[in-house]
Amino acid sequence: MRSPLLVLHIVAGTLGMLSGFVAVFLRKGSRRHGLAGNVFVITMLCLSSTGVFLAIMKSQPGNILGGTLTFYLVATAWMTARRKDGAPGIFDWGALLVVFTIATIEITLGIEAALSPSGQKYDYPPWPYFIFGCVALLAAVGDFRMLVRAGISGAQRIARHLWRMCFALFIAAASIFLARQQVFPAVLQKTGVLIFLSFLPLILLIFWMFRVLLTKAYRKTRPLPTADAAILSA
Repeated sequence: MRSPLLVLHIVAGTLGMLSGFVAVFLRKGSRRHGLAGNVFVITMLCLSSTGVFLAIMKSQPGNILGGTLTFYLVATAWMTARRKDGAPGIFDWGALLVVFTIATIEITLGIEAALSPSGQKYDYPPWPYFIFGCVALLAAVGDFRMLVRAGISGAQRIARHLWRMCFALFIAAASIFLARQQVFPAVLQKTGVLIFLSFLPLILLIFWMFRVLLTKAYRKTRPLPTADAAILSA
């Protein structure tokens, strides 16, 4: 059972990575952009869900949490783009519960890793737990604010969609290019190309967040493009 799932996981990861980067650089709102974005969402949900299942079979709590966080980020970003401005529903309350649970577990494991004699917990040092725990906590705060305000619109809505998709792409990129450098040719390892590709989603995230929130380009309320799952609706 593990072998077919692993093949599906690898194929989904490859397609998700390609479609994600393609969607970033295509004209926003175009048909090709929307198609690439939809492929990204489908493949990333498949990638994260198969990753969680494989991690459960291998008893890898860290990967279970990482895959669940990735699934959450893509799903909530997709819902942000798909749904028109209005009151949130039960999906958003459930998502808040999930991400708050992830944040709590990640931070707890980080503390346990820091206090352990080996400096690790489930083969990971403290810093990955703290990083992903803080990201999950930030997402939980965003969900709570949206629920309290009974919705989100305008540039804030675009920013919510944007950072969740980009960070999900970063998780996938780091899992492929950074964590598995040994499977790539030596020339790519020595030139730093793999490291650049790993952190490129974060670079793009900073750029688009600056443009959306700190410039005049998106001050007016506007709907996201009809391409529901576009990675950068900007």
